[in-house]
Amino acid sequence: MTASHREGQTFDGTSRFVRYVNFVKLPHTVFALPFALVGVVLATYHTPVTLRSLGWIVLAFTAARFAAMGFNRIADRHFDAKNPRTAMRELPSGAMAVGEATALVIGAMALFGWAAWELNPLCAMLSPVALLWICFYSLTKRFTRWSHLVLGLGMGIAPAGGYLAVTGQWSDPWWLLPALALAVMTWGGGFDVMYALQDIAFDREHGLHSVPAAVGPRVAIRIARGLHVCTVLLLMAAGLGAGRGWIFGLGVATVASLLLYEHSLVSAEDQSKLDAAFFTMNGVISIAFFVFALAERVLA
Repeated sequence: MTASHREGQTFDGTSRFVRYVNFVKLPHTVFALPFALVGVVLATYHTPVTLRSLGWIVLAFTAARFAAMGFNRIADRHFDAKNPRTAMRELPSGAMAVGEATALVIGAMALFGWAAWELNPLCAMLSPVALLWICFYSLTKRFTRWSHLVLGLGMGIAPAGGYLAVTGQWSDPWWLLPALALAVMTWGGGFDVMYALQDIAFDREHGLHSVPAAVGPRVAIRIARGLHVCTVLLLMAAGLGAGRGWIFGLGVATVASLLLYEHSLVSAEDQSKLDAAFFTMNGVISIAFFVFALAERVLA
């Protein structure tokens, strides 16, 4: 089956560079990278960060995300070929060979391991665990409706990883990093539940699991809302644990307001603005929260 149009958040062009960017939807890096940098900002209250470390952190995050998304594309290529929404992706359309994609993923994994090693021993030790988890997500739709939370926790590694990359040790209080990770997990899981609304019929037909396919759009949207309430509460807890002030709190309030607006764009009856809710608003949310965290660090 052939799709009549290209997916959103991809670029026109046939160059190798454009293919690679579209293969992993590189613009989606904007979702979780700012949260990784929030972890870096919080870490600087205890340990100074250097430009060298910051460069390795950005490289590690980008490589990990490339590896995770590339692995997902390889694992799901047969399903993507059957889905009109995804049939024009690089592997099912034949624009990229599986061998080339596999080589890219292996290269990204190696780059991630190298960056983690350059940061500190703790990051190097944890890097294989992080890679296993973010790749494991790609298999979960085959057996559980809660794959959204597996994806979310993979994203939640970002702020914890950013913190550990700077300090080389666990946070004090110990629950600061879990609170940050769970905040990002519920945020990412919630918007992935919303994104899966468009594939309910396909998932049911092909035996794939998701919250919307299991419970229908109305209940799925309620679940996404509940997850995003948890996001706000967990960000508040992280701010308290880190001893942050009113600017950080204003950032949490901004996230809550943007999430409310995001949910106003999508309903069980109307999903025409799903792309705006998924990409535009979530990019704004992560960047805005990072800006507030950074502003407090600079101004406080």
